[in-house]
Amino acid sequence: MTTVVIGGGAAGMTAAIFAAEGSEVICLERNDRPGVKLGITGKGRCNLTNNSDNENILRNIPVNGRFLYSALAGFSAYDTMELFQSRLGVPLKTERGRRVFPVSDRAGDIVSALKAECERLGVKFIKCRADKIHLSGGAVCAVSGGGQKFDADAVILATGGVSYPATGSTGDGYKIAGALGHTIVPPKAMLVPMETIEDCAPLSGLTLKNVSLTLKAKSGKTLYKEQGEMLFTHFGISGPLVLSASGYMREQGCTVEIDLKPALSDKTLDARILRDIGEEKNRQMSNLLKKLLPQVMIPEVLRRAEIEPTLPANSLTRTQRAALVGVLKAYKLSIKGLRPVEEGIITDGGISVKEIDPKTMQSRLIRGLYFAGEIIDVAAYTGGYNLQIAFSTAHSAGTAVWREDR
Repeated sequence: MTTVVIGGGAAGMTAAIFAAEGSEVICLERNDRPGVKLGITGKGRCNLTNNSDNENILRNIPVNGRFLYSALAGFSAYDTMELFQSRLGVPLKTERGRRVFPVSDRAGDIVSALKAECERLGVKFIKCRADKIHLSGGAVCAVSGGGQKFDADAVILATGGVSYPATGSTGDGYKIAGALGHTIVPPKAMLVPMETIEDCAPLSGLTLKNVSLTLKAKSGKTLYKEQGEMLFTHFGISGPLVLSASGYMREQGCTVEIDLKPALSDKTLDARILRDIGEEKNRQMSNLLKKLLPQVMIPEVLRRAEIEPTLPANSLTRTQRAALVGVLKAYKLSIKGLRPVEEGIITDGGISVKEIDPKTMQSRLIRGLYFAGEIIDVAAYTGGYNLQIAFSTAHSAGTAVWREDR
């Protein structure tokens, strides 16, 4: 039998590997090479899974997590780690938050390993932008695109969502599945930068490390709190902490509070400022704060604390000091909204899970049609969970295509 996999990303190549164990496989990829988006994930390091059990994985999948029970039971995070380390020969390491990366810190090693295994198993890669799945008697029979047509006994649609369109994720799979009668849940960004009401342009490009970010609802309820890295942009804020927080934002009117010195309590930070003043009494406040803050951030912090930059340090009042500590411990930003879906890491939306068999990833509408990865309406927080979804669903689909009971 012949299986055609549409899409050569993380889900597509993984599905091709498992399908090739019992089927001839053709992988259609629109880019010059497979794994383009995978190669830039995790800042080019590739956080490929989370070193935790299925219970924790499911807790971090807010969009249709229950649909993935069977897929994760069949291929867990531990199975993913075993696949890459033992079978594909990629040494892995676990970092903060149980995030798993290749020891080399190169996403390219993950891409190369998947591609090499596909080629070892005889998977044939063809550069082609598929645009139609053909049916015969209610079952798939061929795939066409770019003036070519490929006969198929089974088709695995793994074209991703609509985030990072430059990598080829432009929603082609939605159109192909929609033409066959599948319901497409409108895509929106899941992990995406935030636009702020405040003008962050003066701080654009500034990266803050080891800060704590808290996302609060309009009511004041804490929706998310974590320590890590973020950055300012011309439109607002981005970076790992912000992308993670965006997954918890479900309403307008949210605010972000950044603790610039999370290792210090208010009292300890106040004592630190007093000590600095004691050492350099005659320095202006704009110079004194160089020990605590990046230069570009000092004017904005002083403005918020209502302290003149030229004020001599020994003239700082207790009230002003308290205001300064307040800003340093809770630098507040009002969130205008999220950036467009094209800028998101993950697409929330896609093929309705109601129309997919959760055990095999086969369409409930079309025999021989399977789905894998981000094209399905499932989405998770950051931490390696979304790639784990890709690997688990790819395993379900790839092994199901050649099973006798499919």
